[in-house]
Parts: sequence; C-alpha cells; structure tokens
Amino acid sequence: MTHIFGLLNINKPQGPTSHDMVARVRRGIQLKKVGHAGTLDPMATGVLVLCLGPATRLSEYVMGSPKTYRARVHFGIETDTYDAAGAIVAQQPDPVRREMVIAALDQFRGDIAQIPPMYSAIKQGGKKLYDLARAGQEVERPPRPVTIHRLDLTGWDFPYADLDIECSPGTYIRSLAHDLGQAVGIGAHLTALERSASGAFTIENAVTWPDLEAAMAGGTWEHYLLPPDLALADTPVIQLDAAGTADVFNGRLIPVHDTQGSDPNISGDLARAHDSDGQLIAILTRRGDQWKPDKVFPR
Repeated sequence: MTHIFGLLNINKPQGPTSHDMVARVRRGIQLKKVGHAGTLDPMATGVLVLCLGPATRLSEYVMGSPKTYRARVHFGIETDTYDAAGAIVAQQPDPVRREMVIAALDQFRGDIAQIPPMYSAIKQGGKKLYDLARAGQEVERPPRPVTIHRLDLTGWDFPYADLDIECSPGTYIRSLAHDLGQAVGIGAHLTALERSASGAFTIENAVTWPDLEAAMAGGTWEHYLLPPDLALADTPVIQLDAAGTADVFNGRLIPVHDTQGSDPNISGDLARAHDSDGQLIAILTRRGDQWKPDKVFPR
C-alpha cells in the first residue's frame, strides 16, 4: 500500500459505535493506524472524521473544533441515559406550548455549565461514568463549562421539538435535551441526533457508509481521502524552502523572521509547515521569536 496520510469524512449510520466504524475501515483498507476524531453515540448519525496513518496525530485539532447538530427532543418522558436508548424513569404527559420551549431556550445560549450524563465515557475517580451507571451507582458530577453559540427551534409537533445547535466541543446534546425538559417542567430526552458539521467537515461533503463500503471492496476508496490540512483549516501556513524543511525534520528551531515572508499576517502560537511541494510536514508552535517543530510528519 502507498503511504496513507489523510482523513475520511463519513456520514455515520445509526447503530454502530464510532469504534465499530474505525474497525470496519481498518479491515476494509487493510490499514492498522486508523482513529476517529470525536465520538458519536450509536443512536447518532452524521459527520464522523476518521484519521488515517500519521493523521491520527491530528485528531485533537478536529475534536477541538466547533460542532453543529440537528436534534429531536421528545418531551414528557425522561430516560436514564437522556436518550431513546435508555430506560424510562419518569413520564409527564401534560403538554407544553411552543412558546414555553422558545422562552426556555434562552437560558441555554452562550456560556453555560453543563452536568454530563451518567451514561458517558468521562472518568471520575479512575472509573468511567457509564461503568458506574451500569453497576447501579449514580455519583455527583461536577458541571463542565461549554458554549452554545446558536440554539434554534426549527420544528414543533408536540411532544417533539427539532433543534439546530452550534456549540463548543465537549457539549452533551443529551444533557441539553434533559435540561430543557427540566426547564419546561415535564422532562425530555433526545430521540434523534445528526452531527451536521465538525469544524471544516460537513454532512454535505461526507461519504455515505454504503458508498465507502463499495469503494473499499472495489479498491477505489482513496477517491474519498481528504488532505490532512483540513484538520487545521483555520491555522496559518508557513511555506518552507529546502533548508527550512531540513530544519524541521532535524528538530531545529526556525527563526520567525525566516518564515514570515510566506505569510506576513501570521499571528498566534500555532502554524502549519508546508514543504516546497505544498505538503504538510509539521505543526509548529511559537517559542518567542522562533518556531519549534511540534508534530512532524515524514514524507
């Protein structure tokens, strides 16, 4: 196999876990080094970015990017997992009006503190919360700061509400659904979720699983391979000559004044380094008046 260094933007179907998708792609393309950049629950669909080869070292940048979701919330029923996969723990059939839900959304916009669900992979005391939950234990979870950039009601047919959400990484949409139900007084749970964007990766540009599966079987899957630079789409580029490229591969610091000519508007402490062929070869971090090769990707 040729050197594989890139990303796959898959429209994950409902049912498999993110790890299931990784395992399927590993088998399908005969490549061991495959990882995902942000978990989706089995019930959820939509953008799942897989990192192939050295691109697994870029997963943190995709995971750290803003997310966009389309969610359906079912009012009047609470579950232990906060979604449709869980067991019902409370029911309140009294209807609420659309105007009540719209008014309640205000308190969830902007910077908020969110308590993660017990059925989550967050570790507390060295144990994952979902392991504790499956053992019948519920522990106090410290709230986590998240940001809801946009939260719009796009559909209403009681007991269902459709929401469009733009949020910071680490936001639990299941918790948002649960908390919204508490805010209107009758409880709620998440019944459908699609991740429509993760940073630069969108649902419109994602390959469906049947199409990717067929391409893997036919040996044409690399048609869907995306350049690793997309993981750092908002990060400035520094173009290096042969000497600068050699410095990167030898771990040497590069004076900022030797690189600014490639982009005079570079600011901040992070940049992408390209070689003379325009290939990504490293992530650089600023150290005063020098750039330090942080993650290097040999050609």
